[in-house]
Amino acid sequence: RAPLLYSDRMVNWFSDLAGSRSTGQKLAMFAKLPLPSLLSPVIGIMKGLTDPMVGLLMGQTAENLAHRFGITRAQMDAYSVRSHQRVTRAQDEGHLASGGGEVEALYDRNGTAYALDDGVRRDSSMENLAKLKPFFDRKYGNVTPGNSSQITDGGAWLILASESAVSRFDLKPIGRILDSQWAGLDPAQMGLGPVHAATPILKRHGMKLDSVDYWEINEAFAAPGLGCLAAWRDEKYCREQLGLDGALGALDEERLNVDGGAVALGHPVGASGARIVLHMLKLLKRKNAKRGMASICIGGGLGGAMLVEAL
Repeated sequence: RAPLLYSDRMVNWFSDLAGSRSTGQKLAMFAKLPLPSLLSPVIGIMKGLTDPMVGLLMGQTAENLAHRFGITRAQMDAYSVRSHQRVTRAQDEGHLASGGGEVEALYDRNGTAYALDDGVRRDSSMENLAKLKPFFDRKYGNVTPGNSSQITDGGAWLILASESAVSRFDLKPIGRILDSQWAGLDPAQMGLGPVHAATPILKRHGMKLDSVDYWEINEAFAAPGLGCLAAWRDEKYCREQLGLDGALGALDEERLNVDGGAVALGHPVGASGARIVLHMLKLLKRKNAKRGMASICIGGGLGGAMLVEAL
């Protein structure tokens, strides 16, 4: 469960109490006990997902993108349903299941096996998602728990080796990094990080969106995923924010997150980059394709992208 924390006011009160020497001083401190603060704990995960630079929750930055590009509630919900459907299909086909070469089963102390990510909703539908209320902007917003990624636990690992190390230890690489890029942008628009990171890579290699066989854009929420697609189609955004001559164009969504994403799988903070790169390389091999772009948005106003090649 998410931990509950004391507010700054309560922390200061405990500090003053610890500094009290006499019984009278301590009694005086208890007379000043700020009961409203004591009974209003800070939800740890909410604080952890709040950008200290702009004071916005990650979900509020998603609302910003939805407003900026006119993304509707129906579009976000449809994107989310598709994510659940794609993950469900990938699990049923064994690609995102234990034994498929990518996901390893876990066992708890009671011997219970966890062979599949359990956040996937096989019953996800537009009708079910329509019942959920906005969370981050309860009056005007459209970002709900249903079109957001769940907070989940998880891990991923890869071995990164130089060409000489591959030869020395007779390793069997599954892919090669062709290029990578980190980018900064307005923290209030952090969901567009993949656009700002992937675009320079495309420019350096003289590539277009459809020059890449498959794309992974981390689904922290449905809105940033749709926002990235909208930004590349927006001539003004591409000129003013990306330094392009015009709109980069439309990304074929049949090449994007083809096995679903974090809206369904969950978003293990700190492990998503490795998970996405690993999945991309496995996908390229499965599809007999060559190049893929893995990209993530990062709270605080950052984006990362990596162009990889299957071997």
